[in-house]
Amino acid sequence: MDLLHKDRIRTPFNRWVDDLHDICGSFRPSSMDTSLDIHGEARRINACGMEFSHISNDLDRIHRDWDDVRRDAVEQLFLIVQLEGSCGVEHSGRQSALNVGDCILVDSTKPTTFHFHGKYSNHLSLNVPGQLIYFHGSDKLNVARTLEAANPMAVTLRALVAKILSTSESDAQAPDLRQTMLDATRQAFVSDLESLMSFDSLNDLGSSRLQMVDVLIDQHLTRSYLSAKWLAKRIGVSMRVLQLHFQDMGMTCTTLIRDKRLRFAREKIKQLRFQHDAQTIADVAYSVGFNDLSYFNRCFKDLFACTPTDLLRSTDRSLAN
Repeated sequence: MDLLHKDRIRTPFNRWVDDLHDICGSFRPSSMDTSLDIHGEARRINACGMEFSHISNDLDRIHRDWDDVRRDAVEQLFLIVQLEGSCGVEHSGRQSALNVGDCILVDSTKPTTFHFHGKYSNHLSLNVPGQLIYFHGSDKLNVARTLEAANPMAVTLRALVAKILSTSESDAQAPDLRQTMLDATRQAFVSDLESLMSFDSLNDLGSSRLQMVDVLIDQHLTRSYLSAKWLAKRIGVSMRVLQLHFQDMGMTCTTLIRDKRLRFAREKIKQLRFQHDAQTIADVAYSVGFNDLSYFNRCFKDLFACTPTDLLRSTDRSLAN
């Protein structure tokens, strides 16, 4: 698959923006001159049962703020591999520069800005539901960490991506290859919770606490003890202080926990089509932390505008087609 644009494809600005929204969600591109075509494209690539975004452009920047995050009803991680050119990335309180061969992990639930300054950039992004990476025992992910091209883990990730791109979903090795890709991504960005407190740019205590809470929720998502009260105790603040931190985001801690569990459940329901055991939707609901199946079904429909059964039937139909 040719991912390098030697002849530089040209795409009208508005069409490029629509393509980006369709693939990646609410990101807002800005150009030096929106009347000019963009050198590049935004397209989806499906391979080996995994989804990629191939993004190339010569924009000024692409931005995503808290309003954009709230607008999207998905939690994705983007494993980005820089193919051509370079770009700057602001994410999770860090500023990074991506050069050819570098890899970075970006979380769609956090504000992000990509800087291009009108220079051509081409990258490939593996789009992974966040909980498939986050939920793994005591592992803690260091999102926004940049792996330079020569880093052994960056070399491994690029090799796995190349293998996945050349493997069909029907291949007998596809399930193992997908799992290997997820495991390698997780291991490449494993960190520790304490490192969140050492970010030089995180001088705002509230921001630090919210990031700690976000990590703790992902680590303990399916545990019955996970609650706003438990989180407040873990980070050493009162319930009142925790509520004030979430008030600035326009949500509550309890709502965040519930929605993360629902999104995790949605991904697990999608995976039921690949499993040969007798696991049911009820099993999925209980496994992600819900004790009341009726409440789970009602919340699921409110968030995703379909029932869990509707989702399972739609994935079954897509598999049959």
